Amino acid sequence: MLVYDRHLHDRAHGTAGARVAQLVVIGGGAAGMSAASAARRVDPALEVVVCEAGGFAAYGMCGIPYYLSGVVPEAEDLLAYPPSEFRERRGIDLRLHTRVTGIDSAARKLRLSPAGHGKGEIHGRPAADQVLGYDALVVASGADPVRPPVPGLGERRVFAIRSLDEAVELRKLLASGTVRRAVVVGAGYIGLETAEALVGAGADVDVVEALPRVLGSVDEPVAALAQAELERHARLRLGARLDAVDMGGTPGGLTAVVDGTEIATDLVVIAAGVRPATDLLIQVGAEHLPDRSVVVDEQMRTSLPGVFAAGDAVALPHLVLGGPAWVPLGPAANKTGRVAGTVAAGGTASFRGVVGTAVVKVFDLEVARTGLGLAEAQAAGLDAVATDVVSRSRAKYYPGGSPLHVRLVHTRDGRLLGGQLAGREGAAKRVDVLAAALHARFTVADLAALDLSYAPPFAPVYDPVLAAANQAARGLAPLTAGGS
Repeated sequence: MLVYDRHLHDRAHGTAGARVAQLVVIGGGAAGMSAASAARRVDPALEVVVCEAGGFAAYGMCGIPYYLSGVVPEAEDLLAYPPSEFRERRGIDLRLHTRVTGIDSAARKLRLSPAGHGKGEIHGRPAADQVLGYDALVVASGADPVRPPVPGLGERRVFAIRSLDEAVELRKLLASGTVRRAVVVGAGYIGLETAEALVGAGADVDVVEALPRVLGSVDEPVAALAQAELERHARLRLGARLDAVDMGGTPGGLTAVVDGTEIATDLVVIAAGVRPATDLLIQVGAEHLPDRSVVVDEQMRTSLPGVFAAGDAVALPHLVLGGPAWVPLGPAANKTGRVAGTVAAGGTASFRGVVGTAVVKVFDLEVARTGLGLAEAQAAGLDAVATDVVSRSRAKYYPGGSPLHVRLVHTRDGRLLGGQLAGREGAAKRVDVLAAALHARFTVADLAALDLSYAPPFAPVYDPVLAAANQAARGLAPLTAGGS
């Protein structure tokens, strides 16, 4: 089954009421460090160890594109806190360059190996393989990049950028002045942000996407706006696949072979998506979905005794779909890490779920989404339709405004299922109104009835969200306000 009864689980494994003396966290990212810090707050006497394979911990993964472009000057600027904050002030044993290579869930032991050689600290790195015991374990191993099965991805100057360590190496390469052309494989969130970063760093960029359009996570009318913006700054090759990467091209450069065509380049970035980094858990029998995201309950417990999981490794309750779904986004990683650490240390916390709210900057365009797209809703068996409205970000007479596209996805009888926005301003935070509406199970009539702010420099008198909701409601049978 997909959701566990906590009390049955604890009795079955003999963990009910047992005090935890040592908590180990795998992963020093957002979820892992949130878990460690929350556990320390619950039980100051608890021994907390964090094993992180890279040389950095507690950094903003989503800030990496802006570090690559130079908008963020130093890698350390992305750190939420330096390692000394965790070790000296919070009493957390943070071990960088320490890779967990195996879990013995019956004996509650981990196998550790030394890892890494980058810019980050070497503090806590094991000199050789060793074993570490635990009373409770939080796995916050994140997600791994999807690497196409093509030759040449091991060449130097081929990057995937799923860690700050790798971003530091790429930033050095960009600063060397030897990167004039770059190829980005993938046109999802990561690919488009990376393309913008490389253009900002002075590179001439080709974006290669196997699908017929960019941003497969949003509907076609919104994706088309992002595609047009991308093509103002970079070359886009849709329906194309990377065949190989070879040494060649410019001196010290590469040749990317795309559908049989050779592209001389100085750099290749693989941004073809991510998958849950859950091999350690699945190898010892953790229940998981077909996409390999691990199933947890509302307290972030897995099906293994004394083992919790959080962040991009887990499937979370999707409040629109009504079941577990893999939605790897930063805010959920922080929240689920905090819940996992709190409960693992003996406290009380739970996580309600997600609606999949995300935003991406594509050069001068904001693209945002929440809930379900039209195809997602229909694939889930919902009788869904979409309503599109193009409004303005400000009052039409106020200077500086621009068009704002709003798409609402809803059932034919009016239940709100999702929304998407795109425009040069005003999309990024308006999506939060739609996210809140999804949490409250609004109808489009409920949404149209909201009392939103108005002033000419910020919005028309009918905000674009309200305009879309009114348009959607007009096409429906009479609806009642108050949720559904």
